[in-house]
Amino acid sequence: MAVEEAEMLRRGKKREREGGGGGGGVRRCVDPAAECTPSPHHTQTRCLSTTWSTRSQLSAPPSAAASRTLSEMESRILYALQCYPPTHRPPRQRAATVEPQQRSPDSSSEECTVLEALPNKMALPTCAQHQHKEVELYCVACAGPVCEDCVRGEHADHTTEPLSVAVEKLRLTLQERVTAATNRLPQIAVARQSLRDILQQLSGQRSSIEEDIHSAFAELHKTLDVRKSVLLMELEVTYTLKQKILQAQLDALVQGEESITSSRSLTEQALDGGSDAAVLLAHGAEAERLNELASQGLPLQPEENDQLDLYMESEELKKSIHNLGTIVTTSAVASQTEASGEGLEQCAIGIPTSVTIVTRDKAGGLCKAGNAVISAEVFTPDGSIADGEILDNKNGTYDFVYTIQKEGNFSLAVRLYDQHIKGSPFHLRVTSSPDDSQVLSTPSSAANAGSSGSSGGAKRRGAKSPGSGSRSRQRGVRRAGSMFSTPKKKANPIEDDLIFKIGTKGRNKGEFTNLQGVAASATGTILIADSNNQCVQVFSNEGVFQNRFGVRGRSPGQLQRPTGVAVHPNGDIIIADYDNKWVSIFSSEGKYKGKLGSGRLMGPKGVSVDNNGHVIVVDNKACTVLIFQTSGKLVAKFGSRGNGDKQFAGPHFAAVNSNNDIIITDFHNHSVKVFNTDGELLLKFGSNGEGNGQFNAPTGVAVDANGNIIVADWGNSRIQVFDSSGSFLSYINTSADPLYGPQGLALTSDGHVVVADSGNHCFKVYRYLQ
Repeated sequence: MAVEEAEMLRRGKKREREGGGGGGGVRRCVDPAAECTPSPHHTQTRCLSTTWSTRSQLSAPPSAAASRTLSEMESRILYALQCYPPTHRPPRQRAATVEPQQRSPDSSSEECTVLEALPNKMALPTCAQHQHKEVELYCVACAGPVCEDCVRGEHADHTTEPLSVAVEKLRLTLQERVTAATNRLPQIAVARQSLRDILQQLSGQRSSIEEDIHSAFAELHKTLDVRKSVLLMELEVTYTLKQKILQAQLDALVQGEESITSSRSLTEQALDGGSDAAVLLAHGAEAERLNELASQGLPLQPEENDQLDLYMESEELKKSIHNLGTIVTTSAVASQTEASGEGLEQCAIGIPTSVTIVTRDKAGGLCKAGNAVISAEVFTPDGSIADGEILDNKNGTYDFVYTIQKEGNFSLAVRLYDQHIKGSPFHLRVTSSPDDSQVLSTPSSAANAGSSGSSGGAKRRGAKSPGSGSRSRQRGVRRAGSMFSTPKKKANPIEDDLIFKIGTKGRNKGEFTNLQGVAASATGTILIADSNNQCVQVFSNEGVFQNRFGVRGRSPGQLQRPTGVAVHPNGDIIIADYDNKWVSIFSSEGKYKGKLGSGRLMGPKGVSVDNNGHVIVVDNKACTVLIFQTSGKLVAKFGSRGNGDKQFAGPHFAAVNSNNDIIITDFHNHSVKVFNTDGELLLKFGSNGEGNGQFNAPTGVAVDANGNIIVADWGNSRIQVFDSSGSFLSYINTSADPLYGPQGLALTSDGHVVVADSGNHCFKVYRYLQ
């Protein structure tokens, strides 16, 4: 610093020599914001006053400083730094004698010079009102520098303080504001990155939808062309058939007419001019033939008609095409969206509780359309996530219905487009309900309280505490061990079907946070969709960790919320990503290969693969089932929201039997439904309750080699087994270590059942006799 200040002092001396000193020299102010004109009396003091004025404006409140543009402020600060560099001159020391003819290459006679200096601070200016009076004080009221004569005069009643003290205060004020402004930079950077991400996603969605529009209309053109060809073919076939019949009839009549005419002509010739011998000959030759021709049965009536009409309901089709497709969006923003309802503060164990979410735009106005992307999660004290469903009322409001099976303090996070809404996360208390047993004791009342899954909102349904481990719930036949059974571990002293369990809560390998989907490969591996850890973990059939892959994010190849997993016959791993709204395809080693369903899916939950290698996707949010080729081409789609036989209310997972039928668990309708690949309903079984064959929100499903259907009963925390016609067979005994909210379920290659015990942060493998 000493070297820099010495250099600045040297340059100041040069400026003084060039300027001629005193007040008689003609100088021009270099302040680009000041309107100064050359004058014999215009000295550096006027420029300095301008600078001090600028400095006082910098220290003024932000509203005053905001009145000047950034360029003006920058010019004035640079000017002040140029004209008043710090020096190390002794106090009140005059500058050296001026040498007007000396110039340095980088100086100019038009620059303002520094004639006086404050000790170790900056050059001390002289007063503009009182010539040659040094400015040593600062008027607090006027926010400007003054001399002693000014204090005795017009500033007599004003509070003053030493200029050096005032400068230090201004310096501290500026530094505080610099710090405050600097502290805003990380927030701005985060917001900027968030906006860039949203813009990138918006652009990606636009491209995806544009591709879907082209693809959909290309399919329509193709379908129309096919229909056109079919109609033309039908026309040709119908015409040919009619034409052949009529032509054959015409040919028969022509032939009969020609025969009669020929025979008649010969006979008439014999009668008109022939001899008696000719008549005798004609009678013998033509009489019998004429008799046959006269009596032969000719097709005198038309055997076909000429009708060929075209009936085409083109007007209805045109209307349908006119309204075909809708670009769905909302103006809802998280910062204005609100939630209300008893579920924000407290709920009772095992009782479904609802929260109403009202979406608003940036101005606080109510959004009146649905389809907003909303997610809600209830975090339990141990960090796991209680399951629930969001119902879109299609009017800008949404109902989040959840059930908690443990007592304690919980957090409810509600997000709109991945941003927390007002007040989120909310803190709620879960307590034991005094009349809980009354609500849950009667299966019929629980069944009547089942959710319809309609857009009108979620209805209450009963739920058995999954942690009770009660044997009375499992009233089915005791199952024998599998022929594939392995010896029971000592950690499981009570006799049941559990072989082993793997996992605790955490983020390392072999640890899980909200595990969801489960799959098993033919090569002897078990795959777990670890939803909140944004990855898939792979284990051997014996529970030995093998691999883990997945990176959190919203770009292709990344995972945001994996919920379903399946294995393709070629070894590829199919993953349903609920929050990214697509299905990702990875190699068996975990290398990303591609995705499908982007732009078509709203919230994929479960995935499966049929016997043709097609990917079955259960869209939980849209309440539909879609069938894709691995190339991404949509093969079929069926289902809608509702409680009808062919409708769904929060469908979860899927399985495929040997007939290539698709089995879907219908969460809020408490049933299991079986469809063919054309979407035709083949079978439905189950109702809301705790009895044999009843469900309280079914989730995972699998099919064994005999066609028996294995179902994870989430609300009742059990696993039930049914035959192919939907008749209840038995339970898998889970009494020793009860399940808590089971999710995905699969059959391993060695014949065991593996289930994601989501509430206990582990997966369990049970014996199963096929």
